[in-house]
Amino acid sequence: MDRRFFLQALGAVTLQQLLSACQQNNRNVLEVHSLQKTLPPQLIGKFRSKSQVSLQLTLQSSPQEIFSQLGKWHKEVQSETAADSNQGSTASTPSIERPSRLASLGDYWLTQAIQQDLIQPINVEKLSRWSALAPQWQQLVRRDRNGHPKPDGQVWGIPYRWGATLIAYRPDKFKKLGWEPQDWSDLWRPELQGRISLLNQPREVIGLTLKKLQKSYNDQNLETLSALPQALEQLNQQALFYDSTHYLEPLILEDTWAAVGWSSDILPTLAREPDLKAVVPTSGTALWADLWVQPHPQQTEAANQWMNFWWEEAIANNLSEFTAAVSPVRSQSPSEKSQSRLLVVDPDRYKRSEFLLPLPSTTLEQYQKLWQTLQTNR
Repeated sequence: MDRRFFLQALGAVTLQQLLSACQQNNRNVLEVHSLQKTLPPQLIGKFRSKSQVSLQLTLQSSPQEIFSQLGKWHKEVQSETAADSNQGSTASTPSIERPSRLASLGDYWLTQAIQQDLIQPINVEKLSRWSALAPQWQQLVRRDRNGHPKPDGQVWGIPYRWGATLIAYRPDKFKKLGWEPQDWSDLWRPELQGRISLLNQPREVIGLTLKKLQKSYNDQNLETLSALPQALEQLNQQALFYDSTHYLEPLILEDTWAAVGWSSDILPTLAREPDLKAVVPTSGTALWADLWVQPHPQQTEAANQWMNFWWEEAIANNLSEFTAAVSPVRSQSPSEKSQSRLLVVDPDRYKRSEFLLPLPSTTLEQYQKLWQTLQTNR
């Protein structure tokens, strides 16, 4: 063996050892991206104390930021794959194993994430309480490769918290009227003309109008509903403005009397503003869920530990107690002081509620046409 061959062989062995060490270290590293103010710090601390996982938690301010992060990870993997292909990877030069990654993604974004190949299916056999999850939750995340619901499809996300669209209102303004909002139809009462704010979201506004007409949020043929355009125009006259971010400030300042919004915004506001109340509409409402999704196909033990952790009975109950959302696997109702109690106080309203499922392109065109008409008539 000459000196040159010996040094090359030694270098190859050293590189192999370094790569193996990196892979070994990365097996216990878990990088998680989640929304701010959704995971109680004490529960995160409990996960760190009871597991051997090295958790790297990044908190984002909006769902859009998390979706963008999934896109960055996807481009990163594509670049590495292209580089490996150009260089010609061999068994003697293994690629470095990346830390496991998970992200919290709203179910509304699930279809886009699947279609853009930003996430991968999850092996639920590795998750201890999947079989205990109610059927509606399992069906929510079973999709085909185009992101459309499929009863026997692969599982693309793990639901760990949920909320709903609510009506927030000022009871002091309704006291003299002798009634308080209880259902979507109340938004059409003449006393509320110019007194409400609506979300700047076609699926939410047209959807609640469909509910008022005793139809489904996911109705796919709007053109057959002759009463829908007139009902939307009447609601349009009731609205002072449309906004999906700052819709509660005017309610606090008494410029509006009622606001349609998401429980993740409304419930924390109620805790700070005792003059406000909120209600889950009696005919049912729109539901949303936050899911753990994985951007890469390798599902590590670290990722399994994190997803299983949020389904543990005590953790699920604590999450429902200490945040403005509810766990789908909780075994106890939140206490009267909990922000999330409003969401589960009447199970029948929950049963009449729906997730906003993907719609065919023809239906989306009908939504767009109706929405443009509304905005034109403002």
